[in-house]
Amino acid sequence: MQTASPILAPIVALVTWSMFIWAWMYATRLPAIRKAKLQLDPAAPRGEQMNTLPASVRWKADNYNHLMEQPTLFYAITFALALMGQGDGVNLVLAWAYVGLRIVHSLFQALINKIEIRFVFFMLSSLMLVGLTISAIAQLL
Repeated sequence: MQTASPILAPIVALVTWSMFIWAWMYATRLPAIRKAKLQLDPAAPRGEQMNTLPASVRWKADNYNHLMEQPTLFYAITFALALMGQGDGVNLVLAWAYVGLRIVHSLFQALINKIEIRFVFFMLSSLMLVGLTISAIAQLL
């Protein structure tokens, strides 16, 4: 039986974190909707009604959306590295660093939302993604 690539663990961890943020989003959003007595209107422009909720509630949804954006590149490149047999060593460290930085980014966005700090974590995580991509390119050449 073939052993799974170690780089699959950070993938599962980030998906798990995304599901945690999804649950946190609804755990805060649904009570806020009830408290505001918001009548959901499917004809309202996208986001208009949710913008009436408190910012601290919206931050969780914003972060969930962010976890559906750039991390898709992370999933693609880490799966590629796993298929190339390059899911260990430096690539594994970069992958875990990416996941850790995205989790810290999430916490800052969901709790404090200080953009300058979030940006630092976003840029650092992006550099981890660049490193993974360069490693995959080097493997292909």
